[in-house]
Amino acid sequence: MANIGIIGAGSWGTALAWLLNNNGHKVQIWSVVAEEIDMLKKNHEHLDKLPGVKLSEDMEFTTDLKEAIEGKEILVTAVPSPVVRSVAQQMKPYVVAGQIIVNVAKGIEESTLMTLTSVIEQEIPCATVAALSGPSHAEEVGKGMPTTCVVGAHKKEIAEKLQAIFMSDVFRVYTNPDLIGMEIGASLKNVIALAAGMADGLGCGDNIKAALITRGIVEISRLGMAMGGKAETFAGLTGIGDLIVTCASVHSRNRRAGILIGKGCTADEAMKEVKMVVEGVYSAKAAVALGKKYNVSLPIIEQVSEVLFGEKKAREAMKDLMLRDKTSENNSLEWK
Repeated sequence: MANIGIIGAGSWGTALAWLLNNNGHKVQIWSVVAEEIDMLKKNHEHLDKLPGVKLSEDMEFTTDLKEAIEGKEILVTAVPSPVVRSVAQQMKPYVVAGQIIVNVAKGIEESTLMTLTSVIEQEIPCATVAALSGPSHAEEVGKGMPTTCVVGAHKKEIAEKLQAIFMSDVFRVYTNPDLIGMEIGASLKNVIALAAGMADGLGCGDNIKAALITRGIVEISRLGMAMGGKAETFAGLTGIGDLIVTCASVHSRNRRAGILIGKGCTADEAMKEVKMVVEGVYSAKAAVALGKKYNVSLPIIEQVSEVLFGEKKAREAMKDLMLRDKTSENNSLEWK
């Protein structure tokens, strides 16, 4: 049995707490929001973000970050991507050498263009940092519906240790040494899901949804491989797998926000309506900047960014994508 601290009481942190507790581990959830912790203590259920998922009576909840960290073998950081650095800075005084931090947030830090595990490693150099990612909506994980994920780490023994801790008969876990590929896939799929949602909001149908998913993984792979990621990762669960579920699922907050934008809402209005952090909005600018840095073409991501942060309408962006210069689908294939 492992002693585990969940740093963040959102839907994903709560679902993973449920999973790990069911796996026989001792789990404590931390949140900076006192009202949230009071609700969890009283109801053993997150009534706002994960209703219907009952948490065990032996699970603990706290607003004391020191208490949530000290004595824990594993820490799971499940806070929104924009606050990962600030939370890591708050965690640093209490983390000791050898503690494992598993990041489950998905995003790229806009100001530095760093992946989130790199941010945590920079702020807490004594920790052993890993990532858990894949097609995994909290609403399904919290109900015990079959799910598969991937754990990435620099060392095989750390990945395999975490694999054993998270894995169950309803939660299958693979391992992967390609952390950069996993994180780029996890971050950029949210931007493509915004595009898929915009297409749904415009009433475009299934044909363009399939095109956005297919051409989206091309853009993700191009950039990820330029940054050192591996093609196999983008063809796997944290690449095409996570992209499919985020573009198609009713649970996807990025798709829901995109639908609202496609119907005429601004990005701010859409995020307020969704009532959850829409990670793709925060990753879009960073992705465009990374594309320029690595000289990689990202037409879908660039159009999404123009809609989010410029004056462009979703319908205009769709038209511009359709009327781009004619090209071959795959330039590596040769004509006879």
